[in-house]
Amino acid sequence: MAKKDFLFTSESVTEGHPDKVCDQISDAVLDAIIGQDSKGRVACETFITIGLVVVGGEITTTSYVDIQKLVRQLLKDIGYTSAKYGFNYETCAVLNAIGSQSPDISQGVDIGGAGDQGLMIGYACRETEELMPLPIMLAHRLTKRLAQVRKEEILKYLGPDGKSQVTVEYKDGVPHRVDTVVISSQHTEEILDSTGKKITQKATDEIIEAVINPIIEQRFLDKETKYFINPTGKFVVGGPQSDTGMTGRKIIVDTYGGMAPHGGGAFSGKDPTKVDRSASYMARYIAKNVVASGMADKCNIQLAYAIGVADPVSVMIDTEETAKISEKKIAELVKENFSLTPQGIINELNLRRPIYLKTAAYGHFGRTEEEFSWEKTDKAEILRKKAGI
Repeated sequence: MAKKDFLFTSESVTEGHPDKVCDQISDAVLDAIIGQDSKGRVACETFITIGLVVVGGEITTTSYVDIQKLVRQLLKDIGYTSAKYGFNYETCAVLNAIGSQSPDISQGVDIGGAGDQGLMIGYACRETEELMPLPIMLAHRLTKRLAQVRKEEILKYLGPDGKSQVTVEYKDGVPHRVDTVVISSQHTEEILDSTGKKITQKATDEIIEAVINPIIEQRFLDKETKYFINPTGKFVVGGPQSDTGMTGRKIIVDTYGGMAPHGGGAFSGKDPTKVDRSASYMARYIAKNVVASGMADKCNIQLAYAIGVADPVSVMIDTEETAKISEKKIAELVKENFSLTPQGIINELNLRRPIYLKTAAYGHFGRTEEEFSWEKTDKAEILRKKAGI
């Protein structure tokens, strides 16, 4: 984004949103396999609808996973434990439709090549402590808070499904204030008003007080900030009862909230030989270290690969005119200091571990947990010295 005045909006969804349920199931399968067989090949897709979960894809492994047990336990952990939420982990059907990876793909991956062609994007900026865009970070924090107040029974009437959306006003390219906050959360009928068509004002105020106020700093809020709480009126029917879910349909939620481009490939359910995932993590690692080093205030990096070929076919750096040195020099430093082959990425970021379920809700980037090795800024000082800044 150039330095100007504008409104920018990002959204997030809770772990109970049907698409996110599918992402989590796919990554839970991946974790279960990679925890037993670190070299297992996994491309797991999940589909969910009323009363049914279908788990499919291409998996090659020496390990065994009880798909039925895994799926039901995850649904229970998310909170689909009662018919009042439209889906029950005990009574739903679970269909296993998993096959093995194509040998045509395997022969290229076996020698260290990329598991597919494609382009991957990494991004970082100085808007937050996590070096992420502010709108997506606020949106994620709100959906995490929705889940927290539900699970801790602070608001006992909330269900697992939910969304947030945050619009930030920028002045001269810098976040200035929060213009609009949207919260849509599944709930039970007890908070409907006498018409039965919308939630009460009391419930609206409780959600603002318990969910929004603890998350968005007061300095970003003013009397002009607009709040929309369940703007359709009510959200009793939610989860897979109201909407089908599929793995990989929330790629903008998973990344930078639309502030940066997206390569197109989804992450969840894919083992790290798939550069859709691993190279996107590496690109974020690079971008974050570039910004942390002081070489630029913003960094957008594109990596591109050909299937079966180890080295990227291109490396592109765009700092949106914020660089302290030339973008050509930054690209040279990136190639010198980061491993960009699939195997090099796996080794450098330690990706053959069962770390992926945590990534499947509330964003793959801007996280502080130990599993998120691509969020480290351990190369920032090296880059700073080599850049001479």
